[in-house]
Amino acid sequence: MLISYKNVNVYQHSGEKILEGVNLEVEEGDFVYIIGRVGSGKSSLLETLYCELDVDEADEAMVLDRDLLTIRRKEIPGLRREVGVVFQDFQLLGDRTVHRNLDFVLKATGWRIKERREQRIDEVLEMVGLANKKDNMPNELSGGEQQRVAIARAILNNPQLIIADEPTGNLDKDTADNIMQLLKSIAEKGTAVIMSTHNIGLVNKYPGKAFQCLDGKMEQVIVKPKV
Repeated sequence: MLISYKNVNVYQHSGEKILEGVNLEVEEGDFVYIIGRVGSGKSSLLETLYCELDVDEADEAMVLDRDLLTIRRKEIPGLRREVGVVFQDFQLLGDRTVHRNLDFVLKATGWRIKERREQRIDEVLEMVGLANKKDNMPNELSGGEQQRVAIARAILNNPQLIIADEPTGNLDKDTADNIMQLLKSIAEKGTAVIMSTHNIGLVNKYPGKAFQCLDGKMEQVIVKPKV
């Protein structure tokens, strides 16, 4: 089990409780949606998974064999190295090329041998279909291409889990479809993906386990795939 949440209470940075009694289990290769309106607690829940928000109240809160109720600050970087995070606004470094964006992450996470870093960068850019964009600056890329770079960055360290917060929120329909196909293909290779979205059309088109945040609670919902 990659994630095991039992009766977890989620608080915002302000200290206000946003979700109560969250139960969530995620296994290898799962594709999980967290759906709900803006302000319903989706992002806050995701932030607890990589310790951007603390978990203080729960019967159990386990992520990648770490107990979030007792995790120490010095242990958080190790957890984050095993989790890939994709944001709605890409969060690429605008002053450096695609290659240097990715190399920055590898250096920061302990890849000391340049040849190995170069090989891994080439591998992930090939996976996301951007092998020919290595030397481009982020502002030279479309929104969809920037999100593909963000996904490439997220998979650099072969994470067991990818957390994607509204990864298609700033993209047009066709580009969003391309990003969803990429994320689904990653899940099919064994990496679990948990993503937030308010786009029910995507959930219907690309089925997975779905949980809805509503009125301070999160409940699993049945998704009917489009025929």
